Amino acid sequence: MSDIWSTDPESVPDYANLLRLDGKLFVVAGAGQGIGRQSAHALAALGAQVICVDREAAAADSIAAEIKGVPLVADVTQRAGVQSILALAASLGTLYGIVDIVGASTVMDLVDGSDDYWDQEMSVNAKHAYLLTSMGGKALAANGGGVITIIASVSGMFAAERHAVYGMAKAGVISLGKSAASEFGSAGVRVNTVSPGIVWTTRIATRIGERRAEFDEIAPLGSVAFPRDIASAVLFLSSELARDITGQNLVVDGGSTITSPLNASKLLSS
Repeated sequence: MSDIWSTDPESVPDYANLLRLDGKLFVVAGAGQGIGRQSAHALAALGAQVICVDREAAAADSIAAEIKGVPLVADVTQRAGVQSILALAASLGTLYGIVDIVGASTVMDLVDGSDDYWDQEMSVNAKHAYLLTSMGGKALAANGGGVITIIASVSGMFAAERHAVYGMAKAGVISLGKSAASEFGSAGVRVNTVSPGIVWTTRIATRIGERRAEFDEIAPLGSVAFPRDIASAVLFLSSELARDITGQNLVVDGGSTITSPLNASKLLSS
């Protein structure tokens, strides 16, 4: 009897090289700190040229200097801001990837929210994703393909106590990623979302301080995530290792939501 494996027609690729991003131009929106800064470093470390976008000039300049990227000050919640990003990218070469890190939640009881609160939460957590995905996706499609990765949240998948509008916005971002993946797939554009749980950023560290152990205990892996953990997921989805992955929502939370999804939400809202 012949060995069927000896007739396997598929060659073995250079898997390590499939992670490389040499010569590929990326935009990282919200690059100035935390997950954005780590994502910019991750992409640059594998050879990408990165346009570092932030609303604050000092933040954009700082991360661009760290990775030898290109700084740009832009408000991605405005169409003009996204247009400026795409114009700069076109002047530098062929845009291949977009990473959208922008977002922030405000803790507030649902019954206390105002119309202004709604508008602000939807703008800072969803509108930019719509603009970067629709406008950026069109540009990537015209370029022959590429990849978009948007940071969502487990709050868009489960209860988001005391930040319900944030959770609603992030649920919309997850849905957006799936729909965009379907619409842009034939043009070779992949679109995915990454949903972190608690991430030990400066903002979260300031907010929960000495209570970190409570959050660590929720996760089967025994720790909250760090920005580098989310950046690692972004790097994978941006590479050719993920060439057949689109329309997916990758959860990076140390396993917190496989046990009791409500626990982290209750802790964060207290």
